[in-house]
Amino acid sequence: MTAPATAIRPGRKYEQVLDGARTVFVAMGYERASVDEIARVAGVSKATLYAYFPEKRLLFTEVYRTEILRLADAAVELSGANPPDIALREAARRILAYLTSDFALAMYRICVAESQRFPEIGQAFYESGPELGRARLGAYLRGAQARGQVRIDDIDLAADQFFQLCQSTICDRILCGVQTHFSEAELARIVNGAVETFMARYGA
Repeated sequence: MTAPATAIRPGRKYEQVLDGARTVFVAMGYERASVDEIARVAGVSKATLYAYFPEKRLLFTEVYRTEILRLADAAVELSGANPPDIALREAARRILAYLTSDFALAMYRICVAESQRFPEIGQAFYESGPELGRARLGAYLRGAQARGQVRIDDIDLAADQFFQLCQSTICDRILCGVQTHFSEAELARIVNGAVETFMARYGA
């Protein structure tokens, strides 16, 4: 799906619309989130909202894309100066911080519920999430391999495996409603396990 704000570039009201939509989508889900309520929470008119996003689906995908890009810039901003055991550990911490957030859980549930009716929502979710993460992490791993720090035959598969390792234990528990909050010790256990398992398989 093409990003909706190419003709009208973001300004203060554009950010207000995204912030308002983010709040409403998290609180109400996609189906119950009305344009009227989003405009009210954002503090803009419906005309202003429609000028940026003529459809609710476009607004949802842009909210998710914007948030996931922030995650990618923070969590998968892997400096070539850091060795993999350090860089991946920091990335894992930030990934877990995102995965345990109210926003991430709300977006995941919306995409699962709406993707059959609106395939473009699922496509946007995938492209802005797993696909983008794989590309960012893959770029770092290729650099690490060139420096002799890892040995990986299939970079894309290895990147996917790392993200799955970071989801161990917590995602099933969150999605099934078994547990929604995790202690620092619980998160550290997952981070350490993910990095140590990954490096045991791919470390040079």
